[in-house]
Amino acid sequence: MTATTLPPEKQAVEAREPFRFRLTRTGVFSVIFILLGLGLLFWFPPRLPAGAITGVNFGENAGNATLDVPTIPYSIVVGVIWIITGIVGFIPLTALRALKSPLLIFAGILIIPTSLILAAANNSFNLAVMLGVSIRLATPIILGAMAGIWTERSGVVNIAIEGMMLMGAGIGFVAFTLAANVNIPSSSGQWLGVSAAILAGGAMALLHAWLSITFKTEQIVSGTVINILAVGVTSFLRREVLLSSEAGRETLRELPIPLLSKIPVLGEMFFQGKPIFYAMLVLVVVTHVVLFYTQWGLRTRSVGENPHAADTLGINVNRTRWINVFIGGMIAGLAGAWFSLESTGSFDDNMTNGKGFIALAAMIFGKWLPFGAAGGGVLFGFSEALGDRFQLLNVPIPPQFVQMTPYLITIIVLAGLVGRANPPKAVGVPYEKE
Repeated sequence: MTATTLPPEKQAVEAREPFRFRLTRTGVFSVIFILLGLGLLFWFPPRLPAGAITGVNFGENAGNATLDVPTIPYSIVVGVIWIITGIVGFIPLTALRALKSPLLIFAGILIIPTSLILAAANNSFNLAVMLGVSIRLATPIILGAMAGIWTERSGVVNIAIEGMMLMGAGIGFVAFTLAANVNIPSSSGQWLGVSAAILAGGAMALLHAWLSITFKTEQIVSGTVINILAVGVTSFLRREVLLSSEAGRETLRELPIPLLSKIPVLGEMFFQGKPIFYAMLVLVVVTHVVLFYTQWGLRTRSVGENPHAADTLGINVNRTRWINVFIGGMIAGLAGAWFSLESTGSFDDNMTNGKGFIALAAMIFGKWLPFGAAGGGVLFGFSEALGDRFQLLNVPIPPQFVQMTPYLITIIVLAGLVGRANPPKAVGVPYEKE
């Protein structure tokens, strides 16, 4: 609404108070980028070696081609871009409104290469490996986010993803260990473990559905109970089974895809992975297709948005929710198998380490959309990979702060980047048939 179309009383107020400063979310990020830009212009250059060069290697599939980046000029250019972005974010002009969001997004994306280039000053890093590691570390987070989408799109809050993942990791590795004890071949035992992990996650989901859908227990309480139960059960199994047996440290084998694995950069990122990693990529696409292009997806979204209207159309609301919660639990169990059977070849107490809650943050970041949630998962995976890279490059940052990085990014994403997140309207509300 323009000033000429405002009511007379509001025009009088604007005449007396033509501009009132308000610190919005855009303003907060504008301040952050201005401070970062000033740091790149005045703080970093004196601390970098004169003539420092950062080598960006593109991997074996690209012939180990390396791009030499002059570190100090690069930091100055990015610093200027960040300061300009911050200033534009503060200017209260309607003409610049459409420019602010793209500039802020571009400035945010620049944080990723800038962190790597500055950390590797007078050194080099492999971009293909870095991106590939980021996506692989994001595997359980993305799977957990898909589990949350299946559940919450049907109207059931699921903070029990952490417990379902932990139970999947524990039960899956116990099954693999017991299979090895009876001389079942290692490869068969691993797949037996993966199957057990999926079923374990599904079993915990059925408990969650029984409490929250059938008995209409507060869904946050139900999820908390499952998280606590998973800690106790897996700790008991580890003490009673794993510590008294000679469990191997084998992991699922890497399965490079012929031809595709030879594509420069992309081949090392997506096509040289292990089975659960590939399953994650497939599940993101399947979740999107099922939710938005199938009758089941339409029913799922309808019972999550307006269960009473869905009921009048003949949809069994509670049965639909039961099935979706069970599917989400099995996906979370598969995410748990990634920790013990694909990543480490072992099981430790609380080895999921809060990744289920980070998966919830990724789901919210993606606005309950599969591809958006996957993007959020990659962001968190990159933050963890960046911390590991900092340690390898001997960046003078205390390791405790490096370990905090994924959780700090979770807070920043939820507090600032997400904006207004609108969950399914009926999520968390038990359905009472009229």
